[in-house]
Amino acid sequence: MKIVARKKLWKYLFWLGPFLIPAGLTVGLVSESWGLIPLAFIIAGIVISGLGIIWQSYETNWWKRRSTQAGTNALLATLAVLAILGLINFLGTRYHLRADLTEAQLFTLAPQSRELVRVLPQPVKVWVFDINQNPQDRELLENYQRQSSKFKYEYIDPQTKPGLAEKFGVKDYGEVYLESGDKRQLVQTINENERLSEIRLTSRLQQLTNSTTAKAYLLQGHGERQLSPGKDAISQAVQALGDKSFTTSPLNLGETSKVPQDAAVVIVAGPKRGLFEGEVKALQEYLNRGGNLLLMIDPNTDPKLNSLLQEWGVRLDNRLAVDVSGESVVGRGPAAPLVTEYGQHPITKDFGNGNSFYPIARPLEITSVPGVEATPLLRTKPYPSSWAESDLQSEKLEFNADKDLKGPLTLGVALSRKQTPKSASTPQAAPTPSPLPSPTTQNKTSPTPPAPPAPTPSPTSSSQTATESRLVVLGNSDFATDGLFQQQLNGDVFLNSVTWLSQQDQQPLSIRPKEPKNRRITLTTTQGNLLILSSLLVLPLIGFAAAVIIWWKRR
Repeated sequence: MKIVARKKLWKYLFWLGPFLIPAGLTVGLVSESWGLIPLAFIIAGIVISGLGIIWQSYETNWWKRRSTQAGTNALLATLAVLAILGLINFLGTRYHLRADLTEAQLFTLAPQSRELVRVLPQPVKVWVFDINQNPQDRELLENYQRQSSKFKYEYIDPQTKPGLAEKFGVKDYGEVYLESGDKRQLVQTINENERLSEIRLTSRLQQLTNSTTAKAYLLQGHGERQLSPGKDAISQAVQALGDKSFTTSPLNLGETSKVPQDAAVVIVAGPKRGLFEGEVKALQEYLNRGGNLLLMIDPNTDPKLNSLLQEWGVRLDNRLAVDVSGESVVGRGPAAPLVTEYGQHPITKDFGNGNSFYPIARPLEITSVPGVEATPLLRTKPYPSSWAESDLQSEKLEFNADKDLKGPLTLGVALSRKQTPKSASTPQAAPTPSPLPSPTTQNKTSPTPPAPPAPTPSPTSSSQTATESRLVVLGNSDFATDGLFQQQLNGDVFLNSVTWLSQQDQQPLSIRPKEPKNRRITLTTTQGNLLILSSLLVLPLIGFAAAVIIWWKRR
C-alpha cells in the first residue's frame, strides 16, 4: 500500500511541471522582465516534466506504446506549425511586404511622397480634428509613418480638447493640420464625401519643410497660354506650381525690357506671335547671367527665338510629329504622339515606361555645341510607328521619303551650360624708376648697392563664381493645358522641368501622387430597371431551366 501511495504521490508531483512552465512565461510577459523568478519557474517546470516523462516510460514502457509514438508525432507536428507561424509573425513585424493591385496604386505612396518623408529635416505631426477615424485616412497616414520615425499623426476630438483646437484655430470638424516646429498649416477639411488627399498632404508637407520659395515668371503678350481658368489655359499647372512652393507672376518683357533679378525660372508657354528683338535679347542676357528658361513651342508658330536657340544647338523643325502606335490608346489621332521612352535625366529618371502624350507637337533637332550639355527627354517610337510629316494640310498622313523624317523623333530636350563671368581687371600704374646718381655724387659717397625695385602689384580682378544656366525646350504646350495636365505623366513632365530649372536640389523630382479615378457607372431609370429585371428574374430563370433540362436528360 505504501508503494502504491508513493507512486501516486510522484505522479501528482510531476503535474507541477506543465503548471510551472506557463506560470513562468506568464510572469515574464506580464512584468516584461525575464529575471530570476520567471526563469526559475520555467527551468523547474522543464526539469520536473522531463523527470516525469522518464519515470513514466521506465515504469510502464510508455515510449514503446503505439499511442505514445502517435501522440509524440502529433505533438512535434503541432510544435513545428506553431514555430513556423511564430517565425512568419516575427518576419511580418520586422519586414513589411505589401502588394497594391489597384490601377492607380491607391494604397501605395507615390515615389515623391516617400522620398520627401524619408529626408524630413525635423519631426512633423498631422493633427486630425475629427471624432470618426476613417479607415482609408488612417491607412494613408500609416503609410506616411512607415517611411520615417519623424512623421507622426493623431486624431483629436475638439470637444474634449478645446484648448488644442483653439491653438490651431479649428472652426469645424474634419480639419486636418500639419505642424513642424512652430509652423502650422491647414491641409484640408475632410468629410464623408472628401477623404484625405495624398496630393494635398504631400504638397503642404513640401511647403512646410521647404523654407525657401522660388519665383517663376510666365511670359505674356504674344498669345501665350492663359494663366486663369479658361479654354486651353494652364491654370492647373500654375496651381500645381503654387503647391510646390513656387510663386508665379506674369511677365511682359515689352514693358520691363529685362527679366527681374528674383526670377528662378522663366516659362514661355505656347506663344502664337513672335517676340520683339529686345525681348529675345533680354532672355539671352538672362541666360547669360545664370538664368533658367522653359520654352514650350507649338507647330505652325514662329516665336523668333532662332538666334537664342542656335547658341544652344537647338533647331525647331517645322514638320508635325506623327505617331500611329498610340492612336487607338490615346484616342486623339496620330497627331498626338504617345511617348514611353525618356532620357536619362533628373527630370525623367522615375518615369520608367510610363505614358505621356503631346497633341500637335513639333520635333527638335539637336546639334553639339561646345560647353553645352544636352540630354533628349522625350523620344517617339522608331519608324514606321512615328515620323515627321511635312504636308500639314493633307487629311491622310502618309510617310514621304523625300520630305518627311523617319522616327524616332525628339520632342523635348534639357540643356545646361556653365557661365563664367568675365573678370574685370584694373590696370596699375608702373613703378616710378629711382633716379640714377650723378657722377659727382657717386664719387663723393661710398658705393651702396641699388635698392631692389618695388614688386609690381598684381592687377585686381573682380572675379565671380561660375554659375550654370539651364534650358528646357519642348515642341508642344498642349500637354500642360487644363484637362490634359492631370492625365498620365503630362503634369510630371511640366513640374519636374520647372523644378530642375529652378536648381532647387532639395525639391524631389519624381512622379506626383495620383487621385483615385471615378469608376462609377451612371444609369438611367430604364437601364436600372432592366438591370434589376435581368439579375433577379431572367438569370435565375435561365439557371432553373438549365437545371430542369439536365435533370430530364438524366432521368
